[in-house]
Amino acid sequence: MVLRVFNTLGRRKEEFIPLNPSEVRMYVCGPTVYDYIHIGNARAFVVADVVRRYLKYKGFKVRYVSNITDIDDKMINRAKEMGISIQELGEIYSNAYFEDIDKLNIERPDVTPRATQHIPEMIEAIETLIKKGYAYVVDGDVYFDISRFEEYGKLSGNRAEALEMGARIEVNPKKRNPADFALWKAWKPGEPGWHSPWGKGRPGWHIECSTMAQKYLGETIDIHMGGKDLIFPHHENEIAQAEAITGKTFARYWLHNEWLTVGGEKMSKSLGNFITVRDALKMCSPEVLRFFLISAHYRSPLDFNEKALKNAERRLERLINAVERLHDLPEREDETAEDRRLLLEIENGKRKFEEAMDDDFNTPLAISALIGMAKAINSYADVNEKIEGRIKRRILKIFTDLLEVLGVRWEAEMEVSYGNRLLKDLISILIDVRDELRKRRDWKIADRIRDRLRSIGIILEDTPKGTKWRISRK
Repeated sequence: MVLRVFNTLGRRKEEFIPLNPSEVRMYVCGPTVYDYIHIGNARAFVVADVVRRYLKYKGFKVRYVSNITDIDDKMINRAKEMGISIQELGEIYSNAYFEDIDKLNIERPDVTPRATQHIPEMIEAIETLIKKGYAYVVDGDVYFDISRFEEYGKLSGNRAEALEMGARIEVNPKKRNPADFALWKAWKPGEPGWHSPWGKGRPGWHIECSTMAQKYLGETIDIHMGGKDLIFPHHENEIAQAEAITGKTFARYWLHNEWLTVGGEKMSKSLGNFITVRDALKMCSPEVLRFFLISAHYRSPLDFNEKALKNAERRLERLINAVERLHDLPEREDETAEDRRLLLEIENGKRKFEEAMDDDFNTPLAISALIGMAKAINSYADVNEKIEGRIKRRILKIFTDLLEVLGVRWEAEMEVSYGNRLLKDLISILIDVRDELRKRRDWKIADRIRDRLRSIGIILEDTPKGTKWRISRK
């Protein structure tokens, strides 16, 4: 099957063919560490993590780089508000960022470069742009002259539209064109600064990402990702800088996720309607939050609300419960027609999952394929007390490999669900006691056992084949 991705640079789906057939070089714009990340930020990082996992599933080696911006206007202002240094601020929120992505089971990047550790490389890049006539110096500031880069606007769309947007964003009499952007900013009292050929100052935001991406991934990278709001001006400016320096394509595939909304309005810190990952995790588990963030296609808007969270929780429970039931089915040596039929259904589900993911990482369709597989497993377990060992292991491998692509920690979930053997045995004893009480028609005590277990998150379900139990993941 062929992987096709929607490339913002061309606005169409294209077959994904990396420069190196065995390795994908991938860059994702990371956080500006002046505050805790919100769940809109987290969506971009979870989406990128799923893309990375699926590429690895398909056999690619992935070199993944995602930066940390630890110097910009927001950080300067926030450090002043808090009465601490920018370095202290950056350390506090960098650590918080890593704690948050770890909770969401986002695999850490291979390299996480920090802007302040790459100032010499940025200065060198700016010097090259000045020498080539793409940049100019005014009173210690350095600007990129977009009129010199003929393809400016190719990512965001119409060049005139990009210029108009630039004019609205920033008006500065020092600039030759309204949309010219800062490569270097002259030092101001109370701000951090580094020495450069143009005087003391600090880099502009845009030069940071292109410089670090090219340092660790080369002059041309395969995939560049980020939120839709980064298309212009950030990613447009990255292209202009990088390609002006090298004369080569900077990134071959640009993938952008849609916004997360609250009540239909884009979530952002500037609007004040954001919910941090930490606050969201007071409402649900990390596994549920992650599952919610991939419940819609990454290029579709996703609205954060309690109903959507509950729906994600129910669907995740169905998947984990299915793998738990299969995992606990005793094995037998003989193979039956029902065993083979189940394996065929699982293999068909695997094909549907891969077809969905090969179509621009369509996670909602991939999840639907997994739900279908879970239904087949549960139907089998309802009427079969054992399963042939080889087929069981094959099905478990398929199902759990696909869960791994989505970042579902099924083994950790099973550990939480079942705990150790002692806990399992204790619950079994309580179920036996309750069954005996029900036979004696002592409904009051039997119901009390059921209700007390429910209060600590253990749900009893009475079925024709006996009482089953599960954990309510809240």
